[in-house]
Amino acid sequence: MTDRHHLLVHGETFAAVDDHGDISGVRGGGSPDGLFVRDARHLSRWQLTADGALPEVLTPVADGDGARCVLVPRGGRQEPPAHTLFREQAVGDGAFVESLRVTSNRPVPTTIRLAITADADFTDQFELRADHRTYTKSGAVRSRQILDDGMEFGYRRGEWRSCTTITADPAPDGVEETGTGARRMVWTLELAPYGTTELVVRVIGRPHGDRRALRVPRDPAALNEQLLAEEGEFVEGVAFPTGWPELAAACARGLADLATLQVPATGPDGEQLRVPAAGAPWFLTLLGRDALLTSLFALPYRPQLAAATLPALAATQATETGAHPVAQPGKIVHEVRHGELAHFGQVPYGRYYGSVDATPLFLILLGAYVERTGDLATARRLERHARAAVGWMLDHGGLTSLGYLVYRADKGGLANQNWKDSPGAICSADGSRPVGTVMAAGAQGYAYDALRRTAWVARTVWADETYAALLEQAAGDLRDRFQRDFWMREAGFPALALDGEGRQVDALASDAGHLLWSGLLDKEYGEQVGRRLLEPDFFSGWGVRTLAAGQPAYHPLSYHRGSVWPHDNALIALGLARYGMHDEARTVAHGLVDAATAGGHRLPEVLAGYGRQTHPEPVPYPHACARESRSAAAPLALLTAVGGA
Repeated sequence: MTDRHHLLVHGETFAAVDDHGDISGVRGGGSPDGLFVRDARHLSRWQLTADGALPEVLTPVADGDGARCVLVPRGGRQEPPAHTLFREQAVGDGAFVESLRVTSNRPVPTTIRLAITADADFTDQFELRADHRTYTKSGAVRSRQILDDGMEFGYRRGEWRSCTTITADPAPDGVEETGTGARRMVWTLELAPYGTTELVVRVIGRPHGDRRALRVPRDPAALNEQLLAEEGEFVEGVAFPTGWPELAAACARGLADLATLQVPATGPDGEQLRVPAAGAPWFLTLLGRDALLTSLFALPYRPQLAAATLPALAATQATETGAHPVAQPGKIVHEVRHGELAHFGQVPYGRYYGSVDATPLFLILLGAYVERTGDLATARRLERHARAAVGWMLDHGGLTSLGYLVYRADKGGLANQNWKDSPGAICSADGSRPVGTVMAAGAQGYAYDALRRTAWVARTVWADETYAALLEQAAGDLRDRFQRDFWMREAGFPALALDGEGRQVDALASDAGHLLWSGLLDKEYGEQVGRRLLEPDFFSGWGVRTLAAGQPAYHPLSYHRGSVWPHDNALIALGLARYGMHDEARTVAHGLVDAATAGGHRLPEVLAGYGRQTHPEPVPYPHACARESRSAAAPLALLTAVGGA
């Protein structure tokens, strides 16, 4: 990460620390620092001092599952450090654990005064975004309590209650006020000549409504051992390609990340599930589109992700209009948040339905899951939800009345509601934005595939031949309309979207590759698109750009107007393979795998669009999620598309 924050992630909990292992709580920058549990910051300051001074970094924190660093007091060549601090940190479910080992470097007894200054501001993540919005929090009260072995920070606002409890072994000799609201735990340590002593500090963050009896491992080593076991179990048993070790390493890294990126959810009957979160640091929660695509990529290797995602999204499916922002009967949720601002309705994302494509993707995953696993019971259990999702596409979604899935900008929510959801992402080649309703090309492909897959389920599982035939007819009609209305003859390429007047939004964009994945284009058009996506203005060498270079709208550091997204490219590779363009699929796969290899075998959310010929290392996008479920699953999709080639 560009601001030298290091992420430790487990489920709904993550910590972002600096090279020292400290947390400053400073607002602004590309990512937040602190300990976060379920969208709230439960540690906003965590700073270690020795004898009243900040130590120097001898070995900085490195990226990994745990954080380890080596610190020494400031000095010079003529004054070798009196002692060395070995710091280790790890996160678990709602917990942050740190061990401090202090070793004397002197042949005489030594006294050291260690202190940790801590605070918890309970700031909602939305308050830390770069959009500079402010939120009124009337009646909010923070409290601080000294415990025998540490301290506790509390927060309340109306019915909302949360707290952070800090305990230490051995207990601190005292807890001091700082004049800022923070508190300082202090220890006076007596070290024998060349002696070593150790202390362990445990932090438990309890968000509102959390009444679990958390069992925190005794130290970071035990916690990391537990996390590594979870990762190993999730990776074990997958047949990685022996002839392509770099792809095998990317798949293994991706599966390990997916093991830690799962968050709790609830099914239709109240059953407890774990589903893929979108990504850390900003989206460590259930996002419909992200969970569905992640589950689709992982389906041949880890079908349990789909088995959890489908009922979790069925349980949050909208049943009426207006109960939640942009909710309509049958629509699949876009985002679920559990934080304070969502609780009080100050942001619309408690349950937010601003997605045109989560609903067809739900149907695609259901059909693919049943076909892959033969789990007919799930298809029967979710029949009501699937039929409601089809009903949304045909009715509120616009397929029957307008011929296409349609969305409108949501005031206070998202302007764009397809996967490219930043404000200017859907644009013409000159950068101008469409006015009124938008019919995004990729969403039409998803709708086509959803209709066909649901027709198959209706025929083979629900024994409803009439319904299956109606869906197949709707799919065929959609395909005919699309190729008539979206195809730009002069460009030999589909438009990115249609506007409210049916005019083509003519940017050349990677979304065309999603049409290959969906099978919406006939063979001639599909092969033409596939070849075009591999031309130099599209293909950077690391992957296909979201927007072809050379258009006025293109920018290599734009979120959706020229960057390279691993999950986007995974869909493109699967689409190329579907159309028999295996050489092109391998080209895309090799670019992505090389990018992963350069990043320790981990693919970020998004890369900058700079070309490989002029930039021999992939250039990071400055505000990307460091761990993202779709990117973690992308190597698995590449393995499906090209095998070990």
